[in-house]
Amino acid sequence: WCLGGDGWAYDIGYGGLDHVLASGEDINVLVFDTEVYSNTGGQASKATPTAAIAKFAAAGKQIKKKDLGMMAASYGYVYVAQCAMGANNLQFLKAVREAEAYHGPSLIICYAPCINHGIKGGMTRTQSNEKDAVACGYWQLFRFNPDLAKEGKNPFVLESKEPNGQFRSFIMNQVRYNSLAKEFPDTAEDLFKKTEADAMARYEGYRKKAEN
Repeated sequence: WCLGGDGWAYDIGYGGLDHVLASGEDINVLVFDTEVYSNTGGQASKATPTAAIAKFAAAGKQIKKKDLGMMAASYGYVYVAQCAMGANNLQFLKAVREAEAYHGPSLIICYAPCINHGIKGGMTRTQSNEKDAVACGYWQLFRFNPDLAKEGKNPFVLESKEPNGQFRSFIMNQVRYNSLAKEFPDTAEDLFKKTEADAMARYEGYRKKAEN
């Protein structure tokens, strides 16, 4: 197993990660996705969603989050799962077991709330924050298992339900988003609409993959 954060996996170490996954070697990689460079002070990374405030994105990030999972899945022989323990710990456990059993490279991406998010109620609420993130469609749960394709089945399994309409409420309970409305009110609404549209489009894309 190889463990790392999103700053490494999505950005500065992506070339190395991609090389390892593309090699076909039997290795498991777990990424803690905090959506920001946590260890070096909270700079924006390619994992940072639209509208989130971070260092080097003080007026809110203007472009959408990179879809690392689908980039890895495009090889066709990489096992990929996207998880959030607070939302579904059994799904996470199943992903770990499947990654262990899969004879090839595996990538598990886990939503990891961070102190830089400024969660209302503090870091004691990380598990419920993960649950809310999945329920509103901010974060999606899925597994992509190439072994299913060998059995003639769809390798992509979506485990998130239809978003509950609470997306705006979810992001506004975090300082990285609600401070945008206070500091940049002229642009905040457009960015909030864009980040929600980005998330809903991602969910819709996953739903279509799951139905194929």
